[in-house]
Amino acid sequence: MYEQVVHQLMEKEYHISFAESCTGGLAVAALVSVADASKVLDASFITYANEAKTKYLGVKEDTIETYGVVSEEVACQMSEGVAKETGAEVGVGITGVAGPGGGTKEKPVGMVCFGFFVDGTVYTETMQFGDIGRNEVRRKSVEYVYGKLHELLL
Repeated sequence: MYEQVVHQLMEKEYHISFAESCTGGLAVAALVSVADASKVLDASFITYANEAKTKYLGVKEDTIETYGVVSEEVACQMSEGVAKETGAEVGVGITGVAGPGGGTKEKPVGMVCFGFFVDGTVYTETMQFGDIGRNEVRRKSVEYVYGKLHELLL
């Protein structure tokens, strides 16, 4: 799937950047595992702390206060912000609760919010992977990202 997305990006002459929180760089690492990644990737950010999201990606503090850091609203601003900062046509924002702690009734462990900025349009979605273990939540998040990118780039 990673190779397909890289080739789709190359065909469209798009560049991609990631703004990752709970995945901690796994999404960009998957892209870099493809030989032609350098043709579509310039830069990405791992913004684990709220302050990093506001400083480097332009996520509004009031958005975090109103909706919480794990929200489609924040994922949306992350995806737009990383695309703007890097000049990419595609930006991906990922924020969630990988676990084992940190979950609440409203935002349980395994809940991950995604933002996809594709050539000026933003798509957001929330997935609930369940309390399946920290690294499994992260892995499933990356799989979801590439499946959705493949769909959005068709």
